[in-house]
Amino acid sequence: MRDWESFNADVIAEFRSNSGVVARFGGLPLVVVHTVGARTGTVREVPLIPVVDDGRMLLFGTAEGAAVDPAWCFNLRAHPVVEVEHGTERFTAEVVELDDAEAAAIVGRRAEATPQLADYVARAAPRTIPVFEIRPR
Repeated sequence: MRDWESFNADVIAEFRSNSGVVARFGGLPLVVVHTVGARTGTVREVPLIPVVDDGRMLLFGTAEGAAVDPAWCFNLRAHPVVEVEHGTERFTAEVVELDDAEAAAIVGRRAEATPQLADYVARAAPRTIPVFEIRPR
């Protein structure tokens, strides 16, 4: 099992030292979302790969195909106003969870073109992958 705390700390350090670029993700864009713990109230920094779909910046709660949503999903549901780092920019945003039908349609369309996402969706079943939209304030 991966040590997510150390992994995330390394990714965030590389993100910040390279103006938002993290080599291990092959040039994919990253964001660092500052969530507030649903139970603890502790601020957590979570590096995520956003998906830009029809001009909207989306986050998929794949948890690499785990049976449960990642912790950051619960945090966003409890505290949807967050700070987001994107490249060298930092801004406040509201993060809104898409309804199940819209999320399923977007994930399904993206999974057709992305084998890794298709694998995560298959492994997560019957859990549906939640999708959140980042809306800068």
